[in-house]
Amino acid sequence: MSSINKVILVGHLGKDPELRYLEGNVSVASFPLATSETFNKDGRKVEQTEWHNIVMWRGLADVAAKYLTKGRLVYIEGKLRTRSYEDKEGIRRYTTEIVAESFNILGRRSDFENPNANQASTTSTASAANPVQEQSVDFTENNDDSDGLPF
Repeated sequence: MSSINKVILVGHLGKDPELRYLEGNVSVASFPLATSETFNKDGRKVEQTEWHNIVMWRGLADVAAKYLTKGRLVYIEGKLRTRSYEDKEGIRRYTTEIVAESFNILGRRSDFENPNANQASTTSTASAANPVQEQSVDFTENNDDSDGLPF
């Protein structure tokens, strides 16, 4: 039996994609993606945000750099990849990324048709005429096991 490595995420970009070119002019784009879920805890709603490192290659990277911007809601399909690298001190580190195979920009049609809207660009700064609202995120850990969940 073969195994499956499939990830589907719907979330908001934490910053504009960073586009780099590797040897052979191979393009790679990377950016953080925030997904959130809301649940009830002790009678109050709690929002938990997860951050995912997204990587896109070649043509997909070029399209992402052109059309994706910080704050944009996007649907991404891909696979999990864990890789290792050495940091500046020579210590081996590990990171888990989502290698995207496809994406769809989500939102209202008016988000794309507004002539005054900020056009997507390969720069990492947002237009002053159309600032992107930064999502507020609570980074506190939930160390309380009283919610009855097995994980």
